[in-house]
Parts: sequence; C-alpha cells; structure tokens
Amino acid sequence: MHEILKLQLGHRANYLATHFWNTQESYFQYDATNEPSTVDHDIHFRPGQGPTGEDTYTPRTVIYDLKGGFGGLRKWGGLYDQGDVEGDLKSFWDGSAVKQKDPPIPQSEYQKALDGGLDQPPKLSTQSVRYWSDFARVFYHPRSIVPINDYELGSTILPFEKWTSGEELFGKLDKDHDLLDRDIRPWAEECDQLQGIEIFASDDDAWGGFSSKYVESLRDEYEKTSLWFWGLQEDVNQGQRAKRTLRTVNTAQSLHAISPLASMYIPLATPSYLPPYLSIDRSSQWHVAGLLSMTVESMTLPTRQKPGILKRGFLHDFEASLNSNGNQRIAELQCSIVDKSPERSKERPGSTAPSDSRMPGSTHVGLVYEDEVEKANSKLDMSFMSSDTSQTALSLRQWEKANHVFAKVESVRGLPSLGEDHDEEEAATSRKRRRLASLPIVEEYYNPSPFPILDSFPQLITGVLSTNQSTAVHGSLSTTSQISKRTRALQNIVSRMVDVADREALANGLGEIAEAYEEGWDSGSDVDSD
Repeated sequence: MHEILKLQLGHRANYLATHFWNTQESYFQYDATNEPSTVDHDIHFRPGQGPTGEDTYTPRTVIYDLKGGFGGLRKWGGLYDQGDVEGDLKSFWDGSAVKQKDPPIPQSEYQKALDGGLDQPPKLSTQSVRYWSDFARVFYHPRSIVPINDYELGSTILPFEKWTSGEELFGKLDKDHDLLDRDIRPWAEECDQLQGIEIFASDDDAWGGFSSKYVESLRDEYEKTSLWFWGLQEDVNQGQRAKRTLRTVNTAQSLHAISPLASMYIPLATPSYLPPYLSIDRSSQWHVAGLLSMTVESMTLPTRQKPGILKRGFLHDFEASLNSNGNQRIAELQCSIVDKSPERSKERPGSTAPSDSRMPGSTHVGLVYEDEVEKANSKLDMSFMSSDTSQTALSLRQWEKANHVFAKVESVRGLPSLGEDHDEEEAATSRKRRRLASLPIVEEYYNPSPFPILDSFPQLITGVLSTNQSTAVHGSLSTTSQISKRTRALQNIVSRMVDVADREALANGLGEIAEAYEEGWDSGSDVDSD
C-alpha cells in the first residue's frame, strides 16, 4: 500500500502535524452520493479494533512532546479502554506507595463540543488555542502518544533549548527503552510496503539534537527507506539577540548532522515576506503552523493520491527529480495561494494579471509558461527557506539572475486542469535530455481537489476569498543555488560563534554541503555581494 509513517518531535512540530491530520480526516467520505476522494487513506491511516470490537482508523504517527505539552489530550483517545493501570503497577511493587498526580489540563471548549457530537463547535481563536490538542479532530492510537517527562514545556529553570541537550536526552531514553524497538518497529512491521518516514521537528532548538540522533538510528535500521526531515525554524526576528544566535547555531548543527543522512531535508521557516492577501499572527503557533501545514500538505498530496485516477508520485520519485547530482538533499519550499476561477488560473506572466495585489496569485508568476526554463525559474509568493529578507526586494529578473534552479517538483491543486495529458515514457525521455543539456528538471503533479478550510483552521486569507471553504494552492520544492548562499551564511556565523573544539568540523561540513549547489554553475552576478 506504500504507507508513510509520521514522526512528530516536539511542540511546534505537533501544531503542524495536528493541522495535517485534521486535513486528512476531512478527506473521508461518509456519504455515498458524494464524489469519491482522490486520496488513498491507507497511506497515512491504519485499521484496527477498539476494546468492544468496533473498527477504528487512526493515524500512522508517533508523537513526542515534553511534560505538559499534550494539553487536555486523553492518552487513550476515547477509542481504547485504559484498563486497570493501578493493578498493572502493583505487579511491579508490593510495598506501600504514595500516589502523586498533577492536576489534569482541562479540555478546550472546542474539544468538548466535538466529543459531544455538536455540528457547530465554538469558533477557535488565538486566545482559546493553548495547546495543539485543543484543535485536534482525530483520535490517536495509544501507541502514538509518547510523553517525555525529563523536561517540562516552557520551563525557565531547565529549558529544552540547547542542541546538545537533545542529543543527551535521546541517548538516555534510547539506552533505557530502545526507542526504535519500542516506538517505530511495531508501526513499520504492520505496513505492507513502507514508502517512507516523514519527520516533523524543530531544528533550531534541542529537538534538532534529538532528531539528529533519531535520524542516525533510523538510517542504520532502514538503509533504503526514504527519510524526509521537515525542519521547523522560529521567526529569526523574534526573541533576544542571545536566543536568536543560539537558534541559528542550532540550525547549523541540525543541517550539518541530519542532511547527509536524510533523503530530503526541507527547512520550514516563517516567510519574512507575506503577500497582502494573508494575515498571520506570528506569535501564534496555531497561525504559523496553519500556513506551513497548508503548504506541506498540498506539496505532498501526490504521495497519497489513488493510483489510476491521478499521477501519483512517491517520496522516492520526488527525491529522484530533486537530487540531480546525488548530493542535493536540501530543498526549498515555495507556495502561492491561487484564485480558483478558470480565467485567473490560466494567466500568463506579464499578460492580464490583476492590478489588486491583495488578490491571491497577483504577485507570483502564472501557471502557464513560455518554455521549460521559465517554468523552472518561476517564483511563487512565499519561500520557507529562511527568514533572510535580502531577496524580498529583488525584481523577478534580478531574482532569476541571482538564483539557479537545478530541479523542481510542482504540485498544483484545486484549479481547472490545463488539459495536458501525462505520458510517463515521454516524461522520462525528456528528463534524460534535460540532464544531458544541464537544464533544470521540472516534474509536475496535479489534483483537482482544493485545500479545505476547516473550522479548526485559522482565518489566514483576507479579502475576497476570506469566506471560501477551500482554496487552490500552488506549491513547489526545488534545489537551487539559494541553498548554497543560505548554508554559506550559516557557515560564516558558526565560524565566529561556535566553540573552537567544534568549529572546524562544523564549518567544513557546511562548506561541503554548500558546494553541492555551486558545482557547474556561476551566476556571474554581484547581487548579494558585500
């Protein structure tokens, strides 16, 4: 079935993943008269049985969070009987015991409404969403929930911030429990044909160090399995200078340690520039994760499309397209929200584009291009590569001159089909010709279903489309020379900020990563030169 297993590491990752799972749940069709879904639910969900024999369908995911991070989530999710936990504990200890129990975190009103079966739960807001579980719409298998009690969420006494703290925590837990054997192997062994493992984690705090050791263990155990790492990064402009520097060094260490082992490494930073049709509270993880999830979910939609209906692209297909020279495992994610109207969706660059910049799609290149080079170099409204603002003021022509695209995968959803038939044999021949000619490789996927705007999703889109219940999304993953520039910038920072003992190895490693996006190409441009 080509299943995909998710691994959620940390609080910010769980905000993103909760939006993702809510969207997957919305694809289920319970009315036989509705149009059948184009999504293969078995990719991300596992069948099971509850304690009374009822069928269950729960996400294929493992969720780690610190003490207090799960909010009001019930470990057993309402689907499975907790059983006699006290009786189980007494089997290990026959002496007297003193029970100490933290007061439970109350459920949100939204969760209470869902549990009560109300059709219209209360509207969510940045004030009412305290934890990622406050807006979750799915039940999880008890095996998915892995609390970590060594650190407490939001602690100022023992904050979980330093990269080495994450490394040490993984080593301790793995020594005590063998994390892969306990938390990963049961999920992997029940898959018919595991397509890959996707990891959501912040890479600019201690979870980066934790992830690096986890990825190392996964790669040792699953040598040929696709391992995708989505690295969340805090807004570079938030926090005090010392905290910002620490996050930057953590990101550099994560990139250096994880990217050589992962099949793909995709940074997820909040865009420094947002198009006028979006309104986001940058201090709200619910808001930020909503934007990230809309992009990630739309970009990876081809990996779970039903075969025979639409062109399906597995994770290894994406990798084959993007990693053109074997060392380009870091990809830049871009996105635009697009007007679904047929006349808007087929506009060419420079033709009758709308003059109102508040309209989705007004600031990005259209979906129909003059040639393949123009298609490869097209720039979407938002880049999640980093929060560096140096490129936001560049015109399209300047950006194209300063940026070289090696390969790109595009995913377009919710727009009328452009009517182009897909011939896999012809596409393979075209890829070979383009590689020989050192031209960018462009792979395209399409799905007619727009991204659903659920009641658990924040109101991010403003203006004319703010009342719509769905939206068209144009996403892309690309390997570009911008990755080299970003990596070189990190290399310069760590050469000044990191301890002497680690400085040389880290700086040299980042330099080698950057070289993979420079070989055989020179912009000849002095843009960005100091």
